[in-house]
Amino acid sequence: MEHYFSFNSKFVTFIVLISIIWSQHYSNVVEGRAHYHKKRSGKSLVPSSPASSPVPGDDDQTTPPSYETPSPTAPSDPYPYPYPNPTSDGPCIFDVTSFGAVGDGDNDDTAAFQAAWKAACAVESSVIHVPSRGKFLITSSIFSGPCMPGLVLQIDGELMPPEGPDCWPESDSKRQWLVFYRLNEFTLNGTGTIQGNGEKWWDLPCKPHKGPNGSTLPGPCDSPAMIRFFLSNNTKMSGIRIQNSPQFHVKFDGCDGVHIDKIQINSPQNSPNTDGIHVENTRNVGIYNSMIANGDDCISIGPGCSNVDIQGVVCDHSHGISIGSLGVHNSHSCVSNITVRGALIKNSDNGVRIKTWQGGSGSVSDISFQDIQMENTTNSIIIDQYYCFTKGCRNETSAVYLSGVSYKNIKGTYNNVRSAPIHFACSDAVPCTNITMSEVELLPAQGELVDDPFCWNAYGIQQTLTIPPIDCLQDGFPLSLGEHVVAC
Repeated sequence: MEHYFSFNSKFVTFIVLISIIWSQHYSNVVEGRAHYHKKRSGKSLVPSSPASSPVPGDDDQTTPPSYETPSPTAPSDPYPYPYPNPTSDGPCIFDVTSFGAVGDGDNDDTAAFQAAWKAACAVESSVIHVPSRGKFLITSSIFSGPCMPGLVLQIDGELMPPEGPDCWPESDSKRQWLVFYRLNEFTLNGTGTIQGNGEKWWDLPCKPHKGPNGSTLPGPCDSPAMIRFFLSNNTKMSGIRIQNSPQFHVKFDGCDGVHIDKIQINSPQNSPNTDGIHVENTRNVGIYNSMIANGDDCISIGPGCSNVDIQGVVCDHSHGISIGSLGVHNSHSCVSNITVRGALIKNSDNGVRIKTWQGGSGSVSDISFQDIQMENTTNSIIIDQYYCFTKGCRNETSAVYLSGVSYKNIKGTYNNVRSAPIHFACSDAVPCTNITMSEVELLPAQGELVDDPFCWNAYGIQQTLTIPPIDCLQDGFPLSLGEHVVAC
């Protein structure tokens, strides 16, 4: 019996000691989680706390949110989506409210965002978090690099600029709002909304038909593009909602490596110059599974672009998917290897379009439009090498050379009862060549079939019967491409 009680007493003592050690260890783990920082190589990174990371010139900072200590059986995660816990194995998370952002929609949170950016930029694979509980007002800002790779801006709340030109700071650029500059491996995502407050910009009298009695007044008419990526590589966008931009919603300029997936862009049909996604001087672009409803081009591809892949995009009440305009002011433009497939274009002025100015030079080549559904479009398929804002544009001899444009399995309805849904107007001096038509079936949404497509100096083949028939497409290859073709 003595041996039994002795063994039992030692066993109980052992269990108690184990429980105390476990309790202390777990308490330390929980305490570490609440600080939102991690250690690497024995050095503590800057925490996103106002006490240790003061915002310059901002002494009245909002206290960061507190989180209750989780129970041992079900530890809570203050940022469950889409990142792991901010422990030693997870990313450093920089909450903008910890840097003084108020998020009430009235106070200017620009300084807090800039401070959070500066802190996160120095940390590899860090996350700047905009929480869902706020509306954050910031003025025109440039978020510049270079930063450590893997930086993420996760917007789960609402982000917006000042409301209209009268509220725009005089010192700020009226041509851009959010600029991301010289970044590598940067991601913009989240479940929130970037709100452009564009209504008062659209109503400026210098905008098309917004002046007295429907006129357009002359004079400067700058309006800010909403989001601009400039000279940045390997950029990703996903999940975010972008709406009511004063002008272009998203622009990529001078970038290499762009991946866009599952974003939403919304603005009214009558909002002027509100292109959804615009790329120029940019290569290796993928735009996937996104919905865009706006008042100008759904997606526009400008000069200097190559290797652009667009799949699974829905365009509503827009000007369709456009390559161009190219060659303005006698400029040299080169665009190549563009693929658009699996798209739905509905209630739009245009379907798929290539537009160039007379007098330009360069080329557009290797273009594929495939598996596209049209619903109630006006000009479903259009090449316009006489693009011009007025009726006074001169006829020029040089032009951007178009070659290798394929239209395959494009079907649906058009709403223009006065002209056919296919329009190929190529340059007098530089014909379009190698146009391929296959499985194209476009029928009127109402009324009778308009069976007289327009072709001018366009060469190509019909691999299958086209509806409406396009007998005006010339066979073979022109004897001469003219003296004014300037290769890329």
